[in-house]
Amino acid sequence: MTKYFVTGGAGFIGSHLSEKLLSEGNQVTVYDNLASGSKENIKHLIGKNGFQFIQNDLLNTTALNEAMKGHNIVWHLGANTDIPTGNKVTDLDLKNCTIATRNVLEAMRANNIDKILFSSSACVYGDAPPVALSETFGPLLPINMYGAGKLACEGLMGAYSHLFGIKVWMFRFANVVGDRMGHGVIFDFIQKLKKNPKELEILGDGKQEKPFFLVEDCVSGMICAFQKSKSQCDVFNLGTETFTTVTRIGEIVTEEMGLKNVKFKYTGGRRGWPGDAPVIHFSVNKMKKLGWQASHSSDEAVRIAARRLLGK
Repeated sequence: MTKYFVTGGAGFIGSHLSEKLLSEGNQVTVYDNLASGSKENIKHLIGKNGFQFIQNDLLNTTALNEAMKGHNIVWHLGANTDIPTGNKVTDLDLKNCTIATRNVLEAMRANNIDKILFSSSACVYGDAPPVALSETFGPLLPINMYGAGKLACEGLMGAYSHLFGIKVWMFRFANVVGDRMGHGVIFDFIQKLKKNPKELEILGDGKQEKPFFLVEDCVSGMICAFQKSKSQCDVFNLGTETFTTVTRIGEIVTEEMGLKNVKFKYTGGRRGWPGDAPVIHFSVNKMKKLGWQASHSSDEAVRIAARRLLGK
């Protein structure tokens, strides 16, 4: 029986991952400070055989080292997830992403654990051209603190892999959507329209376009690479080759809410907010070669996520 240690396991993606790993007969320890995660996300797992929840912080190295004892593999999803706030509080991602990741890697060394799966982000690509970005695209020049923190983590992963023999799988996520989301454009649009069903404020010009994919596809993609990739240290784009504009998301959400004649009000500019990359297109050929691809197009994923958030 494999013993998995999941940082950020009470979060949106982490809770789905923990659920899947536990359902396959593994032992799962979730380590989460509940800053952005929620006990509500894992309440159906608490009390089940093989599941343990530890509420603590990745910056607490003593607690982290102790909690990680006896585990085989680390899934490291714990990080700040509030990108706009991280751009204002400039040490937020430094502490909760970069330093936290170094602490995780050091705890692995202390406990002789040699495998880690890490959630990076499309944000590492920065303000990239509108082409299908492969994992070899560069130079990587992030335009927000979150992307900078994730890129620094990728560097640490590479160094620890080379120096200390840790096997690393890194995943650059596109926009992951589904139930249990607590933020993001779909979530925000629903909240705005509940307050005012006549008008929807859209940040930027609405032409921003990015790939969206479902959380269960995200989990299955990570598991596929974990099982099939033989590399000592590798990075994978995880998402879909299709993409959705912000205006189209507004249309889908209003349709799913059954609203008519909603006025779209744009704040203007290419970016929705400072640090927002207006265009991200993905190549997922590397994952396709391993036998994985998303089960729905980006538009379909947006619609399914909207329905789930609306309880439909």
